[in-house]
Amino acid sequence: MNLFGTNFRIMTWGESHGKAIGVVIDGVPVGLELTESDIQKELDRRKPGQSNITTTRTETDLVEIVSGVFKGKTTGSPISLIIKNKDVDSSDYEKIKDRYRPGHADYTYNIKYQGFNDYRGGGRSSGRETATRVAAGAIARKLLKTKGIEIFAYVKQIGTIKAINVNFNDIDKNPLRCCDLNAAKKMEEYISALKKEGDSIGCIVEIVIKDCPPGIGEPVFGKLDAKLSYALMSIGAVKAISVGEGFKVVDMKGSENNDQMVQDGFLTNHAGGIVGGISNGQDIVLNIAVKPTASIAKEQKTQNKQGNETTITVSGRHDPCIGPRIVPVAEAMVALVLVNTDLKF
Repeated sequence: MNLFGTNFRIMTWGESHGKAIGVVIDGVPVGLELTESDIQKELDRRKPGQSNITTTRTETDLVEIVSGVFKGKTTGSPISLIIKNKDVDSSDYEKIKDRYRPGHADYTYNIKYQGFNDYRGGGRSSGRETATRVAAGAIARKLLKTKGIEIFAYVKQIGTIKAINVNFNDIDKNPLRCCDLNAAKKMEEYISALKKEGDSIGCIVEIVIKDCPPGIGEPVFGKLDAKLSYALMSIGAVKAISVGEGFKVVDMKGSENNDQMVQDGFLTNHAGGIVGGISNGQDIVLNIAVKPTASIAKEQKTQNKQGNETTITVSGRHDPCIGPRIVPVAEAMVALVLVNTDLKF
C-alpha cells in the first residue's frame, strides 16, 4: 500500500537507486501559501551526509513542485513533488544481490514479489522513501500551524545514554537532534566508536504534540492513539511505540497513573494527552523505538536465494544510527495523521 490518508491523501513513489522519488498529495485546501523552500527546510533536516555519524551518500534532496501551486498558492488540485536521486552507487548491491541481508526486507520482499523487487539500496523498502513523507508532512505541518499546533521530536536515548534535560531549542543545534547537548556529545562519541567497529545502534525518539485541541479522535476503531501508532509503525525502522507512560503503567497503581483533575485542569499527564482515544488538550507524548541500522560491516550468517547457507558483509554508505534522521520523519507522520482528523482548515 503506497497510499495514506483520507481527506489529505498522499501517494509516494520511487526507489532508493531509481531516477527519482516523489509524492502526490490530494486534498490540500485552496489558497495556502506554499513554496519549495517551505518543503526544503524539512527535507534538509532529513537528508544524508549531514555529519560524520550519518551515511556519506550526498543527496541534496532538492524538491521541485510540479503541480498544484500557482503564483505561490495552492490551487486545490493535486500537488506533485519530485526529488531526483543524484548520488547513486549500486555497485555494492550488485555484489550481494543473491544474498539476503539480515535485518532487511530482502527475504520478505523477494518472497512477496516473486523476485521482481528492486534490490538496489533496498529499492522500495529503503529508508530513502521517507524523504517523500517528509515533503508531504511539511505541507501538513504548515496547515497545522494555522491552528497553533506544533510538533517536536528529538532523540531521547541511544543505547544506554539518555537525555536528562529537555530543551526544544537545542534539538537542531547538534547532529544527534537530541534535546540535551551534554547527552548529545556522549551519544556522538559512542556512535563514532561503533562506526569504526562496523556496527550500529538503536534509539528512542520522543514526539511531543503541543496545543492540539481536546476532542480530536474517534471512539473504538478511530482512536487518535491508534492512528498515530499505525502511522509511526509504518516507518521501516520503528519496532515499538508507547503513549504517555507506556509500558511503565505495569508498575503503577491506579492512584499513581490516573491524571487527577482540579479546577485549573489536570495535575499530571500520565495518559500522554489521549484518553479514550480522544485528545484531552494536554501535550500528546509518544515514544518510538528505532532499531539499529541493519546494514553493518560485520560478517553475518545468512542464506542466498537458492536457500544455501552463506555469509555476508554489507559495505556501502549507511547510518550507524538512524535516529537523528528519523526525527523529521516521525514529525511528518504525526502531522499527516492530524490533518486527516476532524480538524477544520
